Amino acid sequence: MTEETRTLKLILCWHMHQPDYRNALTREFELPWTYLHALKDYTDMAAHLERYPNLPVVVNLVPSLMDQLVDYAEQFHSGTWRDPLLRWLVTPSLEDLSMAERHALIGTCLRCHAPKMIDPFPGYARLRDCIQRFQKDGVEPATYVSGQFLADLLVWYHLAWTGESLRKTVPLLGRLMAQGEGYTLADRQALNALVGETLSSILLRYRALQQSGQVELSTTPNTHPILPLLLDFATAREAVPHLALPRHSRYPGGENRAVDHIRKAFDAYQGQFDQNPVGFWPGEGALSTATLEMFAMQGLAWTASSENVLAKTLRLSWGQETLPKEQWLYRPYLFKTEGHELRVFFRDDQLSDRIGFEYAQWDGKNAAEDFIRQLEMILESTPEDQDPVVTVILDGENAWEYYPYNGYYFLDYLYQALDSHPVIRPVTFSALCQQPDEMDLPVLKQVVAGSWVYGSLTTWMGNHDKNVAWDLLVEAKMACDRVLPTLSPGQQDQVTRQLAVCEGSDWFWWFGDYNSAESVQLFDRLYRLNLTTLYQLLSLDPPRILSLPFSRGSRGQEAGGAMRRNIHP
Repeated sequence: MTEETRTLKLILCWHMHQPDYRNALTREFELPWTYLHALKDYTDMAAHLERYPNLPVVVNLVPSLMDQLVDYAEQFHSGTWRDPLLRWLVTPSLEDLSMAERHALIGTCLRCHAPKMIDPFPGYARLRDCIQRFQKDGVEPATYVSGQFLADLLVWYHLAWTGESLRKTVPLLGRLMAQGEGYTLADRQALNALVGETLSSILLRYRALQQSGQVELSTTPNTHPILPLLLDFATAREAVPHLALPRHSRYPGGENRAVDHIRKAFDAYQGQFDQNPVGFWPGEGALSTATLEMFAMQGLAWTASSENVLAKTLRLSWGQETLPKEQWLYRPYLFKTEGHELRVFFRDDQLSDRIGFEYAQWDGKNAAEDFIRQLEMILESTPEDQDPVVTVILDGENAWEYYPYNGYYFLDYLYQALDSHPVIRPVTFSALCQQPDEMDLPVLKQVVAGSWVYGSLTTWMGNHDKNVAWDLLVEAKMACDRVLPTLSPGQQDQVTRQLAVCEGSDWFWWFGDYNSAESVQLFDRLYRLNLTTLYQLLSLDPPRILSLPFSRGSRGQEAGGAMRRNIHP
């Protein structure tokens, strides 16, 4: 194979996920992040792909996200609002809100990355500055601001959360931004209608992109749990041998729960897209040997994780120092069990982190050119008898609020460059799985359990607060096991759905002292609410500990805490 004929295959996978923010008893949304990210990020990401129909990528949609998008679409169809932010947006007289509602509205409408989402808009910044002056003087803003102030704040918050693709194509948004203040009920209703149209079309747009053959849609076990931990707490020590574990030694019935999450993901995917997924991005890229066995036995063709996981695995398997990653990273691996085969891909952590953390500070064109240059350097440095497969996986929503214009120009330059590059060939996981292998793939007999964060599971276990959260979940699961057989089938389904929400990864992500107090407080409250609801569905009194916060956070963090920069091997 000559240098001129070599190509680099690039798998670009955007992972889109939100935990379930709904109260299972009231069906009310406790936090609005699902619809705000849909309005800003999921719509922009679809629009970029629609502009470059010959550019194949992978989009990973988590069932808990898809289900909430369906819920929002139904709210707009029925006009029954279960998200307070949407209800306030169309409330005729905001003067009549209670003091608690006014306080909640003001607090909600300042939750964003101010340098890119408030400061560029003088009308919005003026409202923020006014609130902060009240607070600096020790005065409660909700006591003094008018209904018109609240209306303007609501409109600006939604304008800040609109995607750049919408701003470029919807005249309403340009008009409202130019107006700057004095928004009427008719303005708010028009904005609400746009939000409804946008949210109701998201899944249909991604379905169309898959049907065209451009995009592979993949998914994740139901509510995004850390499957290795559901299966065995001890796997957390494979990467960090002396890690502190919860007081309870295991999660009871974890294998059955893991299988249920996998099957529910198949059901959710089938319900939206009329087919089965070919592969899974596991929650947080967390894999263990037992997780690989489960995926293979369920008939999946591929899964993926982090280069740090592979590096730790190869050190264990080969008993030697890891070779330069050009010699081991840029290819799929094969995992076999009981007659089933599974291809395992490992992302380039540094390239993924460049998009997630570095390029937001760059000029968009320069950032895209640097990314292409990195790929060209990989092609030059890999063995001459191979076409490298480079996998880049990261969140499809959380990085963009740190970019100018929601990352619009960076992504446009990047997609344009990839669409016309002579030797970089964007591909999907499933397309590579369908191609005959030109050479035998290296075989993995095991993996060191880990995730795309540090190649370990320490983001979800090991810290005191995280371990307390696991112990609370274990005790709730034991209560479920006692009571569930006595319930009706309908009650059992409701309890099982709520248990799955409690098993999601996001709660454990936030606990600990390295996240901001405000973020930890929100997720601590929601986790305790979810566990309390679970006990209520079982007709049991919740433990008193659930009435008190157990994790408070402390300092600020990079990228709002929703992402973690990797530590490279």
